[in-house]
Amino acid sequence: MNLIAAVDNEWGIGNNGDLLIRIGDDLQEFKRLTMYKTIVLGRKTLSTFPRGEALKNRTNIILSHNADFKPDNALVYNSLQPLLDELKKYNSKDIFVVGGESVYNLMLPYCDTAYITKIDMSFEKDSWIPNLDIDSNWSIVDVGDERESEGVRYHFTKYQRN
Repeated sequence: MNLIAAVDNEWGIGNNGDLLIRIGDDLQEFKRLTMYKTIVLGRKTLSTFPRGEALKNRTNIILSHNADFKPDNALVYNSLQPLLDELKKYNSKDIFVVGGESVYNLMLPYCDTAYITKIDMSFEKDSWIPNLDIDSNWSIVDVGDERESEGVRYHFTKYQRN
């Protein structure tokens, strides 16, 4: 299973229920990697998507404690074990955990690959994911060239579980 996220220098991922920054190239990379795949996310992350709707051409699986939450074009699970049982139906290489903080933290132990866009800045933030650079269970297997968009430097980094 895969995890995909954009992080700042302190591994922050969001503030006030939204991304720290939107970088077009990063959003295109997200689309490229997740298109026609299965994405796992929380209810709040869904609300950050265009029109707050499930992403097209993907199987959207949402983990939410809200039993009344029933968005169109998505499967909803209210606890971890039923979600994990559902995910057994899919090729684990085609599953991407896409956020937010609580879903990343719950699902990280089940992931073996992480696609991290590392943004060379610090932002005001209120949500983070674990820093894989200091986690001995993870190693960097690929680092892309440094890129820049509107004065913001970043690069794509791929991690593999040891």
